[in-house]
Amino acid sequence: MEATREIYWNVNHALIWVMYLFAFLALGGCAWGFRSRLPMYRQGKPLDRLDRLSLRLKLMVRGALTQAKVLRVQVPGTLHAFFFWGFLLLFIGTLLIMLQADFTAPLAGWTFLKGTFYKGYSLVLDLAGIIAILMLAGLFVRRFLVRPKALPTKGDDYLAHALLFTILVTGFVVEALRMAATEVHQNPELARLSPGGLLLTPLFAAMNPATISVTHKAMWWLHFFLAMAFIVAIPFTKLRHLFTDPANYLFTDLRPKGAIATINLEDETAEQFGAAKVTDLAWKDIYDADACTLCKRCQDRCPAWYTEKPLSPMRVVQQVGEMALNDPQGDLCRYVTEEVLWDCTTCRACQEICPVDIEHVNKILEMRRNLALMEGKFPGDEVRTAMGNYEVNGNPFGLAWAERGAWAEGLDVVTLESGEPFDVMYFVGCYASFDRRNKEVARAFAKICSAAGIRLGILGKEEKCCGEPPRKLGNEYLYQTMAQENIERIKGYGVKEIVTTCPHCFNALARDYKELGLEVPVRHYTTFLADLVQQGGLQLEPGESFDCTYHDSCYIGRYADIFEPPREMLQRLGGNIAEMDRNRLESFCCGGGGGRILAEEKVGTRISTARVQMAGETRAPMLVSNCPFCLTMFEDGIKTGGLEGNLAARDLAELVAARLPRSRAEA
Repeated sequence: MEATREIYWNVNHALIWVMYLFAFLALGGCAWGFRSRLPMYRQGKPLDRLDRLSLRLKLMVRGALTQAKVLRVQVPGTLHAFFFWGFLLLFIGTLLIMLQADFTAPLAGWTFLKGTFYKGYSLVLDLAGIIAILMLAGLFVRRFLVRPKALPTKGDDYLAHALLFTILVTGFVVEALRMAATEVHQNPELARLSPGGLLLTPLFAAMNPATISVTHKAMWWLHFFLAMAFIVAIPFTKLRHLFTDPANYLFTDLRPKGAIATINLEDETAEQFGAAKVTDLAWKDIYDADACTLCKRCQDRCPAWYTEKPLSPMRVVQQVGEMALNDPQGDLCRYVTEEVLWDCTTCRACQEICPVDIEHVNKILEMRRNLALMEGKFPGDEVRTAMGNYEVNGNPFGLAWAERGAWAEGLDVVTLESGEPFDVMYFVGCYASFDRRNKEVARAFAKICSAAGIRLGILGKEEKCCGEPPRKLGNEYLYQTMAQENIERIKGYGVKEIVTTCPHCFNALARDYKELGLEVPVRHYTTFLADLVQQGGLQLEPGESFDCTYHDSCYIGRYADIFEPPREMLQRLGGNIAEMDRNRLESFCCGGGGGRILAEEKVGTRISTARVQMAGETRAPMLVSNCPFCLTMFEDGIKTGGLEGNLAARDLAELVAARLPRSRAEA
């Protein structure tokens, strides 16, 4: 006899319409639940997230089915992914039953759940159900017994676990009751292909056929109504992420990493800059709250939270949703609190690890814009002083314009206003121009370029800050003012290529300045030098090997995906790299991003101290970076962390310059 089974065995076929009636009611309730949330999303400003639709659809399907982003955190990610795949297979199996029983068989006389296909179908679905139960049990243990620190647990979590577990278990009970009556003794070979049900059949061995029949019917309808309750509960509970998360992959930001909306400051009709209330944000910012699964991955990787500051990216996302639901015209900045908003270093660690593409950073930046542009507020008096210095002198230190190019005295570096020929324009930045320690980096880079036969041109006293720190602190007006002046000068001198030693300058010029009209190629010196060495344009003398650890600057690493070129350069120099636990995409911020380089840390441990302590754990005597902010923060962190004499901070350019052929280095 061909392997198969009777669909809807022991269920009165005359009552199938009842099943469909409740199924349609449940689906209608689910649809109504999601539709009732649309007005909340529509409170936000318009935002086009359906451009490049084919790419977005691929991202949605790939993100949902592969669970690749969920799997980036191994233990909970594996449990969730395998549960998802198991439950998905069970759902597909249910659809196949419906397809045959209610469409292909009655309408076309075609049955496909038979023979070899049915054997595979039966085995795969039982294994999927067993895996789903085991994974759900693992998730239950993690959430309710292990209880990771600061993992929020709400009523939704109890409901979701209870519903899913009872649906899966009652499904196997229904199968076991059917098998006890129709397969275990009559067709044991087929029964072995349903291991989940077979495991439970001994529980019903003592029952007589009539009792099995009644119990089966009761359990069948219980299983069905539990499934319907699950469907209805989806939009009203945390379970809504079953739909909102795949949709969030569809709505993902396809702009370059870290892109920020450029405000039209000349719009005379604008009454508000930044987000004072939730309706000043985009609809996607509100939608993110429904997509958030409260997994706390963002919070775990936030340097502010790690160093005992009040900022939790997860909580900020939820607070936006709470305001949208309860008080859309309320004071959003006060609800989130100014302290939380100023704590962010814009390192993007939260967004990089988020399994569902939630956008944390720009929400915070929009609220900062309101504080800075509309309320004139900044995190401290030291920042207010720096803003004044930017306005008067174009740098945060308040130093004279004429001193900006003084670091280059005695080097083969020309100012663009001199009219002398040059190969590449070097955008120096404020710290390499004025900070005593970072001037050494600028000089080292200039010597490297001279050794490679490349003549650098600089704006000198005509250069202003790239504007990135003020912008990240919400002062869009000051950013655009300085950026426009820089762009006009760069265009005026006909610059063909720009290189910078500062990741923050690099991101501003290479990405943000494009929206203001700059189309000149911009490179960070790590890739610039790596290419020179690879092409034979830069010769380095061999030297003794040395031990070091390398810090991935947020704005070169997570923002620009530049991870290997600096490591390859270090290895060419003889460096033995001992990686910190948090490296590459998981790198920990130095604490200077988001304009925090200008502000004092008044709460918790200094972020720079925490990072140099991570470096100290590698036992390497040298901490190498390629960012002036990082170098400044690390030297401070080494002092405050008590690591002086055991750890030294160096910039990659300094190490490369030390390996130049002597004659060229002296030249």
